[in-house]
Amino acid sequence: MRIGILTGGGDVPGLNPCIRSITLNADDLGWDVVGFRRGWEGVLAIDPADPASVAANSFALTREGVRGIDRMGGTILHTSRVDPRTVSQGDSTAHVLDVLDALGIDAMVTLGGDGTLRFSAHLAAQGMSVISVPKTMDNDVFGTDYCIGFSTAVSRSVEAINALRTTVESHERIGIVELFGRRSGETALLAGFLAQVDRTVIAEVPADLDILIPLLAEDKASNPAHYAMCVISEGASIKGEEDDDGALSKSAIERDDVGVGHRLGRAVTARLGSGVVNQELAYLMRAGEPDAMDRMVGFAFGGLAVQLLAKGEKARMVALKDGNYCHVPVDTLLHGTKSVDVSGLYDRETYRAKLMRVEGMPMFLY
Repeated sequence: MRIGILTGGGDVPGLNPCIRSITLNADDLGWDVVGFRRGWEGVLAIDPADPASVAANSFALTREGVRGIDRMGGTILHTSRVDPRTVSQGDSTAHVLDVLDALGIDAMVTLGGDGTLRFSAHLAAQGMSVISVPKTMDNDVFGTDYCIGFSTAVSRSVEAINALRTTVESHERIGIVELFGRRSGETALLAGFLAQVDRTVIAEVPADLDILIPLLAEDKASNPAHYAMCVISEGASIKGEEDDDGALSKSAIERDDVGVGHRLGRAVTARLGSGVVNQELAYLMRAGEPDAMDRMVGFAFGGLAVQLLAKGEKARMVALKDGNYCHVPVDTLLHGTKSVDVSGLYDRETYRAKLMRVEGMPMFLY
């Protein structure tokens, strides 16, 4: 068996442990492993008749070559957000299949978020053997309770929020921390809860400033240290503002408007005259080495992917459901969306997590 691996979308901690796990488990079976650089972009850049293009965009993954990478963040394969169906030259699915066939790839293991795994499902529908591995710090891939990268992103966020308290308190201001999370507010909800901030605004519930700002003013006034903390998802909206959903599909540098955290900060200052500390954690949430949870899940997902291929499975996505490792059809993510259970986990009137119902719940918020 000769398998290919690639990583697509944004990097997250935990990808390298997964790559190492796949490589070692495949090597134990005597299989060859090929890593493709820069996700689907690397596959598209290969001309099978040109050895130089093959060498520039792929390389053999060996037991020795992946030694120690589990301690590293990011992905040694590098990444891109390219979908071969939407490139400038038109749908290039056929070229991808031709490249994989020419290189003798029997199966692909793809590590990615919604975009990468949607094309993986499309490739599987064309008859290619594909095992998908969900990763995204937003934890919003439908069909799995957990995605690689989520735990580390929450841990990084809690550390940063609590560190920022020293400055916010020293200046007696209102701190507003914006976290990644375009469609789902789960990262903000859990980070805000664990850091015990005063208010958390999630992507699923628009912020009514006539309610939120007086609450923050009350939080600041009632705190002996004279400060308050608020966490907000980058995908959150402010009631009364024009909805610009298209802006969130762009990278942060391409967006014309300032982020929602800064817009909230301006409103707080305008209404209260209070100083504000604004902080976008942005890429720091996904930077650095993985925590213990993402190492463990990365290792487990990688091992499960190889075990599925060894059993002859060919169109599956590895997953965690109710705390148990499992697998679902590779196209599962096409049939729904994953977001915060607002009625069960969030109080929209007070902008706070509502996590008092604990018995019977999994370890993370599902």
